[in-house]
Amino acid sequence: MNGRIETLPDPAALAHYVADWMTSAALAAKGVFRVSLSGGSTPKALFTLLASDEFIGRFPWARVAWFWGDERFVPYDHPESNYRMTREAMLAKAPVPPANIHPVPADGTPDDAAARYERTLQAAYGDAVLDPAKPLFDITLLGLGTDGHTASLLPEDPVLQERKRWVAAVSHGRPEIRITMTYPVIESSRHVAFLVTGKEKAAIFKTIRAGGSQVPAARVRPVGELIWFVDRPAAGEG
Repeated sequence: MNGRIETLPDPAALAHYVADWMTSAALAAKGVFRVSLSGGSTPKALFTLLASDEFIGRFPWARVAWFWGDERFVPYDHPESNYRMTREAMLAKAPVPPANIHPVPADGTPDDAAARYERTLQAAYGDAVLDPAKPLFDITLLGLGTDGHTASLLPEDPVLQERKRWVAAVSHGRPEIRITMTYPVIESSRHVAFLVTGKEKAAIFKTIRAGGSQVPAARVRPVGELIWFVDRPAAGEG
């Protein structure tokens, strides 16, 4: 498989390890530090920890800009909103400048929202063309679905072939429409980190680890470092 694997005992240990890793990376960087977030229970534990007493005073909140790798096309106060989860777990509790928060638009049409978010990313990047030598993100967090999807790059969806658009609406394969960053944008990162926990992920992780898999998550090829943070149950060790 691509990338290196860091195996932690359980979800709590994984969240703590990644919180330390993110904090160290942000502190070592100069200027704006851009992070692309993912949804799900594993990132929620990480976000909660970053806003806890242990990390809130160490993390350089004023220099970190937050983006979302994918989002359900629902209002910001909807229970399924990734933005709402992140806000409640971290952003509302930490000293984050409002200008540093860049949620996916949730109004208008899905295609229009995707186009607007693409312009937001291009404005942050300072160009409309990605340069492999100049990654858009410092850290991109990703999850892994039991079907091998990541962000909202779903198996067999046309979005997997998209190389021009930075952001696209995904209207098939799930009950709700989603908006996702495309491969070129996800891969424009100094560090891409998959967070994988739970024994229900063991089968798909084993498949990807063996190599040769063509599921969406296995096809991520970042310009920088690829890391799999995995707990023992997901690694098939517990």
